[in-house]
Amino acid sequence: QVQLVESGGGLVQAGGSLTLSCAASGRAFSGYAMAWFRQAPGKEREFVGRISGIIGSTGYADSVKGRFTISRDNAKNTVYLQMNSLKPGDTAIYYCAARGGIGVWTTPADYDYWGQGTQVTVSS
Repeated sequence: QVQLVESGGGLVQAGGSLTLSCAASGRAFSGYAMAWFRQAPGKEREFVGRISGIIGSTGYADSVKGRFTISRDNAKNTVYLQMNSLKPGDTAIYYCAARGGIGVWTTPADYDYWGQGTQVTVSS
């Protein structure tokens, strides 16, 4: 069982930056694949980016590629989402997700564990 707690959301002006954190409890964090999703009002939850366990390979949605960076600190059981050059279209609730195994997963149904989400609002 893994419990996830996101933090770091807030209000930022367009062009600004924010860093989200996701702290995980439980054992063997380094073996879990982690991902960030977001959900804007009236829209479906969408993939933002992912990072694999152990090796830490990453992948991103086209909409955030080059602006967002995912990293993880296995010693701290934490994954981060660094968001730069934020746009009003990035406004959403951001969720951290986790699953075991080795592979590439980009849909919400692929992930077993979820945080409660943190609100990111980008003003124009």
